[in-house]
Amino acid sequence: MIDFLVGSIQEVNEKSVTLDMKGIGVTIGVPQAGKLEKDKEIHLFTYLHWNAEQGPSLFGFLSKLDRKVFLMVIDCPKIGPSIAMSILSQLTSNQFLEAVSTNDEKTLSSISGIGAKKAEQIIVQLKHKVQKLLLSHEIAFEEQASFVQWQNVNEVLGSLNYSKPEIAKVMSYLTEKYKSQNCSLDQLIRSALSYLSGNP
Repeated sequence: MIDFLVGSIQEVNEKSVTLDMKGIGVTIGVPQAGKLEKDKEIHLFTYLHWNAEQGPSLFGFLSKLDRKVFLMVIDCPKIGPSIAMSILSQLTSNQFLEAVSTNDEKTLSSISGIGAKKAEQIIVQLKHKVQKLLLSHEIAFEEQASFVQWQNVNEVLGSLNYSKPEIAKVMSYLTEKYKSQNCSLDQLIRSALSYLSGNP
């Protein structure tokens, strides 16, 4: 397996770059290719995907976390590399993980190629994997603490026997209202219960 590649960017396309690797040109699909600069040296963590009809495709990522998120997404049934690349082209890995962790279907369904059903599917399929990732050391401590906080809200509401649709709805409300704020768990729970009782 090719774990990473280092080379000079010779060409930048909409969804890929061509690297010059000591005289060998390699085209690699990358998210947000337009932000990369020609003639710059780059280090990409790679994944070689095989399609029965199209053959091999090589994808590259600026961080191991980006690659891990990509692999998590394509592990979902009926979701391939094109949708995974769309996600990473429109959200950072941390934004995607937070969206899954907080049941934020609105953010996910706004991505090109993902509707409400696919957004729900991604959340259901990846929620437990995201939880495991939060226990690893691949996310900055501050961001990890934020994710765990939202996960705690989710678990408290579940323990109070609210349904998954109710929890998903209130989590969307909370993230919309408090996403950029540093709120205590108590404050978030009180706000959630007020919303669920019809008095937001």
